[in-house]
Amino acid sequence: MNPMSDLTDADRYLLTQIRAGDADAWSQLVERYQGRLLAFAKSRQIKQADAEDLVQDSFLHFLKALPNFKAQSSLETYLFVILRRQVIDHFRGRQTHLCRLTESLDAHPIPSAIAAPDPTASTYVRRDEDRQHDTALLTTALKQLTARLQDQLDFQNLKLLELLFYAQVRNKHIASMLDTDEQSVALQKHRWVQQLRKSIGNVSSTADSIDPILTEVWETQRPTCPKRMTLGAYVLGTLDKPWHDYIDFHLNRLGCAFCQASADDLQRQQQVDATSLRRRILQSSIGFLGPAR
Repeated sequence: MNPMSDLTDADRYLLTQIRAGDADAWSQLVERYQGRLLAFAKSRQIKQADAEDLVQDSFLHFLKALPNFKAQSSLETYLFVILRRQVIDHFRGRQTHLCRLTESLDAHPIPSAIAAPDPTASTYVRRDEDRQHDTALLTTALKQLTARLQDQLDFQNLKLLELLFYAQVRNKHIASMLDTDEQSVALQKHRWVQQLRKSIGNVSSTADSIDPILTEVWETQRPTCPKRMTLGAYVLGTLDKPWHDYIDFHLNRLGCAFCQASADDLQRQQQVDATSLRRRILQSSIGFLGPAR
């Protein structure tokens, strides 16, 4: 089992139908993802009505951005990224942010004598192309590394990978959490960084600054997040113990808010299904109630 979050055939089909203007396909996509998105928004301590508005806006942003969606991540991840930005804007407020930025610039002006010259348009384009190239290569390398660790059931190193590059926990604290020594953590981190740096190559202009790209990849690709079916098995308690323990770590110790929202939605669906089944049982059996004959 390799529960990585890739674009599924069902999602590809829905995308094709939605791009063709199929309203039923759009309805299916909304129904499939609205619950976990709403759970994520509410987990950020947002009121129900505001959370619903943010989810609605996220779906609208998704439609507007659909022509540019290159299917480099799962639909769930793409929608979560959009919603996360909506949540950030909800708390910060664009106008407030701009006012604070203006005040900061007014208080600390850049001396004209040392101000850097404005980059040309071609510089921006080249820089953007380099970063996109680096990000694509690094994404592939991280997914391959994650898949290899999953296939080998190497959950200790999977946890280490997440703590290092996703949570960015200090080596000392990681050693304590994983019951190992700090030197081993540092050595493994060095090996992985060198391996990932090689995946980018030496020609890239951003090869010396891998950390910002790593952060971006983890936020937009979520390479170690389990698939929905794996989370469902976890909620039902049917996973093998090694997988169950790892998913429990991912949710509760690492604190992946995206997967926690998805698990909460699955739990809610399970409760709704149980209520619906109980209702059907009662409705179908009511006529058989009465004194025994």
